[in-house]
Amino acid sequence: MTIYISPNPGKTSASEIALRAAQILLTHGAAVLMSDALREGCSTAGVIYLPLERCLERADVILTIGGDGTILHEANLSLRYAKPILGINLGRCGFLATCEIGEMETKLAAVARGDFQLDNRMLLYARVLGQDGWEGHALNDVVVTKGRLQQAIDFSIYCDDILVEHYRGDGVIVATPTGSTAYSLAAGGPILDSQTKGVVVTPICPHSLASPAMVFAQERKLNVCVGQVADDEVFISCDGGIGYPLKAGATAEIRLSDQNVKLITFGRADQFQAIDQKLRKRQ
Repeated sequence: MTIYISPNPGKTSASEIALRAAQILLTHGAAVLMSDALREGCSTAGVIYLPLERCLERADVILTIGGDGTILHEANLSLRYAKPILGINLGRCGFLATCEIGEMETKLAAVARGDFQLDNRMLLYARVLGQDGWEGHALNDVVVTKGRLQQAIDFSIYCDDILVEHYRGDGVIVATPTGSTAYSLAAGGPILDSQTKGVVVTPICPHSLASPAMVFAQERKLNVCVGQVADDEVFISCDGGIGYPLKAGATAEIRLSDQNVKLITFGRADQFQAIDQKLRKRQ
């Protein structure tokens, strides 16, 4: 088993944890890869340092050290390689990361043996219609939101080219089942089983008493149309990435991607254990 370790450089303890993870994996017979950009700051005997692309090509598993944001970043970065991802949680919640620091010895030994399950998670594909050419993939969500706090915006939602809802508010979240526990949940959307074949559309601060979140079948094509606003005051983004400005009257098409992300899991109830142990304890 060949494991590529990707620590989040923004986490102060990520390098230390990465080296601990490497030693555990090496002890259990796995080959360990790291980017050669980490050779000086995160160096240890036995690890093979290669250019990022070669690491992604050669790895059987990607091991991230950080929080959910690290997993989202790595999932998008490595999309065309389709390698399974395991996250060691250094974040505040780490809902997608199925390995805590105290579980490293047991779970990394299991990964080295190939003793794990794969949880296939759907992705959304989004593009701006017209000549702009922007596109992106999202494991969690696609968000269309305003840029100025004082200005509400009109949004129209179409499902398979049929108008189904009109919002006035701060924006719209289109979330996968994976992302239903993230921004969508904070905005009042439902939690979906990660194996549900659906998409959640959740308004952000709607100016209405009757603007519920809606769940659509994953095969549907959704269009989010922006009302008349000042140019460059509405943005679309995937998984919290850099926002792309939308002009007045722009339409974003969002649909199921033909790719998916494989997350490593050690039990079919991991999502519900995370809900109980990570979300409920924050109350």
